Amino acid sequence: MSLRFQRLVLILITLTMILAAILLILNNVRENISYFYTPSEINNSNFAIDKRMRIGGFVEKNSFNKISSSSFRFRITDEKKSIAVTFNGILPDLFREGQGAVIEGFFVNNITFNATSVFAKHDENYMPASIKKDLKNTGYWNKKYK
Repeated sequence: MSLRFQRLVLILITLTMILAAILLILNNVRENISYFYTPSEINNSNFAIDKRMRIGGFVEKNSFNKISSSSFRFRITDEKKSIAVTFNGILPDLFREGQGAVIEGFFVNNITFNATSVFAKHDENYMPASIKKDLKNTGYWNKKYK
């Protein structure tokens, strides 16, 4: 084999390995990525009932109802459409009306979403209670903090 042919084979093998690596990465990302859909997007398309998915938006004002100690009903909205959500479990501390949330679960029927997980979103001013307590104890707490 000539030196020129060896270089060509080496380049082709390298390009094949790089292409295979890129395809593996793209395939893995496609399978493991978690998007959430807004109520308007869900209303404009057909989603299968019992298909696990995520919806995101704001908890609608005056829609939160506590059914029992660990059962809740509320609505998620994007200011255009809203979806009724039921959840059995413990809600996050930051969960409240008007706050952003991402809900994971499935549709029971065309109008009710059964949540299995609730994730509350927070803004840049959020500070965990343990850090706030430590700042107060060390004297670094600024009263302008929220």
